[in-house]
Amino acid sequence: MRKILIVTACFFLSFLSAKSQHLIQFRDTVIRLNDSVAELQIHAAINKGTELFSTRKFSQDDAFVSSFTPDSSLTKYIRDKDSVTEDGQLQTANDTGLQATVHYFTDNVIFKIPLHIAASQDASVKGKFTWFAKNGEDFPSGEETILSVIKKADSKGSATSGSATSTSGMSLLKIFWIGLGVGLIAVFTPCVFPLIPVTVSFFLKRSKTRAEGIRNAITYSVSIILIYTIPTFVLTKIFGDTVMYSIATSAVSNIIFFIIFVVFAISFFGGFELTLPSSWATKADAKASKGGMIGIFFMALTLVIVSFSCTGPFIGSLLPQVATSNSAHAGIAAVMGILGLSVGLAVPFSLFAFFPSLLHALPKSGGWLNSVKVVFGFIELAMAMKFLSMVDLIYGWHLLDREVFLAIWIVLSILAGIYLLGKIKFSHDSDLKFVSVPRLFFAIIFLTFGVYLIPGMWGAPLKSFSGLLPPTSTQDFDLNQLQYKIENIPSSNGNTNTSAAKADAPKLYTDKLHMPLGLSAYFDFDEGMAAAKALNKPVMLDFTGHSCANCRKMENEVWSNPDVLKILKNDFVIISLYVDEPSDLPINQQYKDKNGKLITTLQDKNRDYELTKFQSITQPLYMFLDLKGNPLSEERYGYDPDIQKFINHLKEVKKKFEEEK
Repeated sequence: MRKILIVTACFFLSFLSAKSQHLIQFRDTVIRLNDSVAELQIHAAINKGTELFSTRKFSQDDAFVSSFTPDSSLTKYIRDKDSVTEDGQLQTANDTGLQATVHYFTDNVIFKIPLHIAASQDASVKGKFTWFAKNGEDFPSGEETILSVIKKADSKGSATSGSATSTSGMSLLKIFWIGLGVGLIAVFTPCVFPLIPVTVSFFLKRSKTRAEGIRNAITYSVSIILIYTIPTFVLTKIFGDTVMYSIATSAVSNIIFFIIFVVFAISFFGGFELTLPSSWATKADAKASKGGMIGIFFMALTLVIVSFSCTGPFIGSLLPQVATSNSAHAGIAAVMGILGLSVGLAVPFSLFAFFPSLLHALPKSGGWLNSVKVVFGFIELAMAMKFLSMVDLIYGWHLLDREVFLAIWIVLSILAGIYLLGKIKFSHDSDLKFVSVPRLFFAIIFLTFGVYLIPGMWGAPLKSFSGLLPPTSTQDFDLNQLQYKIENIPSSNGNTNTSAAKADAPKLYTDKLHMPLGLSAYFDFDEGMAAAKALNKPVMLDFTGHSCANCRKMENEVWSNPDVLKILKNDFVIISLYVDEPSDLPINQQYKDKNGKLITTLQDKNRDYELTKFQSITQPLYMFLDLKGNPLSEERYGYDPDIQKFINHLKEVKKKFEEEK
């Protein structure tokens, strides 16, 4: 079994380090060398068996060379005497097939281009790197888009630079910690908690030495982690990183999640016992009885199977959240989330093996475990409403508008608090003679949360949970929204501004899509660009989605600021592009993408535009365009609660637009 675990671990690690399907992986960055010179570095990681040709032309007969072509906006920073330098082990060989001498790299190489950019300047670095290579008898080639940003030095004289990537979404480390927290919470369920002292005592008593017992417990924990993580990783590798994101934003997937969560909630309430097929557990248990390393592995597998009724909802809650929070790398995010969850589940078994005396400090199993399960049932039902809300927004059913959604959450929260006080009893509950201090505090938390949500029924923004709630635009009666109508702040693309008469009002998709905070926006790119040209104002592209929690948070936390709101209304034409809106495109707008896929819906069109134009599938993403549709800034501005930073960015973009006019 030891060999099997080692091979499995190596297999897992080899997948983690697996390269993309390309023969060469490129990465670009810009570093500052001094106050007047920066350096563009193009890093090339070359797969084994591939020869990447040099950019240097050693003779007139050299036909196979790579090259860097700067964008026209970059040429002013490159002097004639400057040339591309190469940091790598250059090799030379006489190729009989080509009947020529070739110069190439077989390992990592860095191509360096000096840029004469003053430290007081911001600059975008754009260009194309055309590469040629040899792989066996083939001569593959390709073109990589180079896109980086170098920012002016701060007050301390340092400068920041790097690839223009999105700031939206959680970091992988944060996702791991969230998964770890979820796993530790799942430990306190009736399916897992009672097994901790039994399993640890079994390992310590059956082992000849304490060291052997600890080693067996660690093997047990590692087995749990591998059982959870490897299948998740393999699935993301088979179907690609974006499959998790596509699933999480799909209306069909969210309906399935809703049904699953309702089923889990009913199970937690004691309606029935939800388990995987008993034959799975029986076979795994039979293997576990053989002992040794194989036995320990199958003991872990048995735990995973029998605890599914309790851990399944936690996995179901975690995966959709991480998929939409880090959509650019949703597959890796899902693996990190499940890795964290499995570590949280597995750590207690090793921890108590190291410190067996702590077993005596654990609370005894009893009715409180079932109470934990019931409380999770209320939480599962609340999360089920979240998934149904996404579907409701996508299809425009208006079944779960904001006030209805809030009413359900308020009722569930209050019911959970009343249950913890012993006023509601389910079939599997034991008699509650008195309310313990922990139960009282948890009851206070749930009841307080329910009371906190009540003002939201009349339009309170509830900013702390704005990412989970339906948008305020779905609310019939919203006192908070009235202030924007009363203030009558002039809008660049509404009817309250006389200049807006020059532009047609938004028409397409306005029956389904709406903006918050009294803002007016276009939901079709061409319609919005026509309005921008008529008003002679820059465009703010707002890539958003019904299922985008960070989009709602950005709107409620940042856009609602009076200074931000005034700039958005007066100085920009907003084009809000929904990447999960299934409305059909007019026939004259349908087309085939570069892969030959027919684009027939608004969501497909907006996703394709975001990916091909900005190399991103992240929401929110705010890009700013001039009247020709060219970016005014290369920064991929995503979710960031810093209000002043957003104001500064808006002002910088507006200033650049005025300079170009």
